[in-house]
Amino acid sequence: MEFNYSKICSDLLKDLPQRGKEVLLRRFGLEGGEKETLEKIGESYDITRERVRQIQEDAISRIKPKLSNYQKIADYFIGQFKKTGNLRKEDIFLDNFGAPKFQNHLNFLLTLADPFRRFPETEELYPLWTIDQKSLIFAQKTLNSFYNLLLKTKQPQSLKNLSAQQIFGKNIERETTNRLSLEAFLSFLEISKKIQQNQEGLFGLKDWPEINPRGIKDRAYLVFKKEGKPLHFAKVARLIGKSCNVQSAHNELIRDSRFVLVGRGIYALKEWGYKPGVIKDVIVEILKEAKKPLSKEEILEKVLKQRLVKKNTISLNLNNKKYFSKTREGKCVLANKKA
Repeated sequence: MEFNYSKICSDLLKDLPQRGKEVLLRRFGLEGGEKETLEKIGESYDITRERVRQIQEDAISRIKPKLSNYQKIADYFIGQFKKTGNLRKEDIFLDNFGAPKFQNHLNFLLTLADPFRRFPETEELYPLWTIDQKSLIFAQKTLNSFYNLLLKTKQPQSLKNLSAQQIFGKNIERETTNRLSLEAFLSFLEISKKIQQNQEGLFGLKDWPEINPRGIKDRAYLVFKKEGKPLHFAKVARLIGKSCNVQSAHNELIRDSRFVLVGRGIYALKEWGYKPGVIKDVIVEILKEAKKPLSKEEILEKVLKQRLVKKNTISLNLNNKKYFSKTREGKCVLANKKA
């Protein structure tokens, strides 16, 4: 449904005292300009900020009796809000229904009419409009529940794979979750600053690289996650795309502790269980964890799970008497001198 917002606003303003009309035009940007503050308007009239606010309130009180002539508009938007859990993120709602040219006009009409109420931006939420404050409280509880689910799983989630109880939380009545649509939950997610959606349609925390990758290192991390195996830095660069050259990829892999060098130019993710360090360091950790002498074959097997190297390379490191020695049985232990 389309409305002539400009004409509606003009009709509402036409019988106002001139100063009251001008204040509303400037405060809400109804003539195509930017919204102006009470202070700025007051300076132009050489009056106080409080006096401008009084003029604004008087003008609005004169307009409100006229709103009954436009009840069908209010009813239409109430219906739209009900489809999305009784609330919407401000910029998305104004863009969808006001288009760029008439967003200020729609914002003005919502400000005048009941039951629409605007909530300003907070540390956790973007600016939003609602027709029921209880719905906002419910949305916040739902977002907290989903946030905790993401923290627990530590993985981006597809809504298709989650039950209503997982999405809305175990403490929310089943009847309530049955009444809520996926569209409503998506409108809740829109207002959250902590939860975002990536290009693949998955939801996660905004600082996760899977959701909001920052630079080559995060894109490299996503490549490893997708491939699920160690990769040469040159292949990582190719998989990232044309925006990444080979040397840049190599530099980022070296500097980031999430990546472990496991072979010549080959890296893997630390979270897969790979330990950082050179071959000697890996052997030291293996012996420390074993807390007993190990045969050469046992060490070779364990090291080869950590590094993509030749057995001879491991054997050469075991011959380093500064770090390793052998028991009478020929098994390997740490030398008396600590590594």
